[in-house]
Amino acid sequence: MTMKRSELVSYLDAYLEVASFTGIDRSLNSLVVGPADRQVGRVAFAVDACQSTFEEAIKAKADLLVVHHGLFWGEPLAVCGPHYTRLKTLIEGNLDLYAAHLPLDAHPEVGNNSVMARKLGLKDIQSFAPYKGCMLGCKGNLGEGRTAQWIAKQLGFVDPVILPFGNELITQVGIVSGGASSDVLAAMAEGLDCFITGEFEHQNYHDAAEGGITVIAGGHYMTETFGLQALMEHLKQKFGLQVIFVANPTGL
Repeated sequence: MTMKRSELVSYLDAYLEVASFTGIDRSLNSLVVGPADRQVGRVAFAVDACQSTFEEAIKAKADLLVVHHGLFWGEPLAVCGPHYTRLKTLIEGNLDLYAAHLPLDAHPEVGNNSVMARKLGLKDIQSFAPYKGCMLGCKGNLGEGRTAQWIAKQLGFVDPVILPFGNELITQVGIVSGGASSDVLAAMAEGLDCFITGEFEHQNYHDAAEGGITVIAGGHYMTETFGLQALMEHLKQKFGLQVIFVANPTGL
């Protein structure tokens, strides 16, 4: 099964509501590298737009690569050094690039945070953690008390950072993927038992300690694999495209 790239891009832009993040997201989202319109049949998905990921996607004969962390972040970037090599690899490898940063954090169906919430079995899921007028995360109720270790295992976190400053048994949980350390303040303000994110910064350690909230940091990379894998399955089911996830963990 193949389809026009323009049709797939239009669908992704609408489904992920990319336009609503214009002026909010530093990332240049949507199609960022690609020649004239063409047919695509195999789509790769990865967290980061980096050289090793490009090479793996090309090796897998992907036509399009969808990433969470793209190549362009609101500033002019000289086409030299690693940036030159990356663009050269994409163009010579006939691999198009699509980026979805905040749209893939906040989406209610395939967003990183909503997928984690469902994986935990949270009830009464609501939006959480405001950012420039939009809500990126979500919160909910576990129903019965669970330990931080149970939560980390349920999400598949490997060697997470756990700061056990709250109650041993957790019921009220807030989630914001990636580098959202400061959103622990929003979690505390809402009286949550636990805040889940990717990486937790030193500057917020004492906020959590003094606020009596448990923090679970599962890794920036790890917490941002959930949405891509959900989007991958969504496109496979909807359009019958061949899909592949390119794992390139950093351990961070």
